[in-house]
Amino acid sequence: MAGSRSSRRRPPVLFGQNGWSFAFVFCVYAYQGLVAGFALTALPNHHAALGASAEEVAWHAVVVGLPWVLQPVWGPVVDRFGDFRMGRRRFWAVAALAGSLAVLLLLLAVADVPGAVGRVSPVLAAHSAFAALLDTAVDGMIIDRVPSDGLGRANACTRAGFLSGTAAGAALFASVLPAHGLHAAAVILAAAGALAVLPAVLVREDAGDAWFSFRRWPSPEAGAGRAPRRLLRRFLAPMLRRQALVLVAFCLAVEGAVAIVQLRTGLDLIQRRGWDAESLSRLQAGLGFLAGTLGAFAVGWWSDRLGALRGLSAILLLSAAAHAGVALLLAGGVAGAAPLATGMASALPVLIFVALAPAVMRASRGPGAATRFALFMAALNLGGVGGNAVSGAIGGGVPLWAPVLAAGCVFAGCAMLARRPHLLFRRGAPDAAPA
Repeated sequence: MAGSRSSRRRPPVLFGQNGWSFAFVFCVYAYQGLVAGFALTALPNHHAALGASAEEVAWHAVVVGLPWVLQPVWGPVVDRFGDFRMGRRRFWAVAALAGSLAVLLLLLAVADVPGAVGRVSPVLAAHSAFAALLDTAVDGMIIDRVPSDGLGRANACTRAGFLSGTAAGAALFASVLPAHGLHAAAVILAAAGALAVLPAVLVREDAGDAWFSFRRWPSPEAGAGRAPRRLLRRFLAPMLRRQALVLVAFCLAVEGAVAIVQLRTGLDLIQRRGWDAESLSRLQAGLGFLAGTLGAFAVGWWSDRLGALRGLSAILLLSAAAHAGVALLLAGGVAGAAPLATGMASALPVLIFVALAPAVMRASRGPGAATRFALFMAALNLGGVGGNAVSGAIGGGVPLWAPVLAAGCVFAGCAMLARRPHLLFRRGAPDAAPA
């Protein structure tokens, strides 16, 4: 009888099964995007409408983004302590979701008064720390479990989920904040966090993993932890290669250019051209949603079949041309150029990331995959934080066309670099089409 019941037991849902892999990452990243839409679009626009200065809004973006720069700290933790019965990466994903949910509840203790964006920033920075751990764990699962010819689609799911969540968060909280306040927004975010825990608990990495457990068992990674120097050499030595350092600089440049244009265009529309903050948030949300769904899946599919760097180079060239054209329109005082710049800043960066991430994941594979990929992602995040800081430093004294044109020049240079895979990746393997 026991054997009969065992034979009828349904097999566990596994992350390695492509359909479940894509659904898992879409849901987790949709939750992250919902918080990002609130923290980095709706909340800054709301306070900009209340009179917050460019420096205050930029500092808020820097504080919230800073934990993402420190994301590589989580890499060795996730790589080294992978002996939990819940799964090598899945334990950390569940722990990160639980921590982020607890932090969101702290927003209920923050005074909801006009001009208090600086009081919300530390709480959202703490959430970013847990979100960075979640991102590291899920990226490790993708690298470990998704075949090379599915990495493009997997990363398209991460972007589609994140941008869908960001669009929903920006649009939803653009209405909730002025009508119901910060605490109502906190309750909605916490409810979304509770729902995001479900796929992380239900979808397992391996058939032998426990559904939920804090227990651990011996693993090969445990022995490596007894020699910290050996651990660091094993995980980080590939990052000291020339190609890896060039790729880090590439990530810094691309994301820095993106961040400067995104922040400046939003402030320009609200404070100089009289746009309503809610309308701007909805525009940014809608454009980001389109780019992160149809655009991301198209680029992901293309990357899986023809090679990531070909698509990356083409998208960077397109971005360079678009930024140069919009800069000329802005310099000439053409009506409608500023909204066009905002739309461009909301859509094109998504496609750049979807083309870049599969190549970086292939370059990161190995014992310290989560650590190495986290370092590359930290370079992107540092570029974003640095771009926000630069944008705040230059303030409104520089005409909008200047940072837009500068970003176009950066994209053009990076496009030329992407045409030389040997400079970015060892043996140029990431650009090869899958067999």
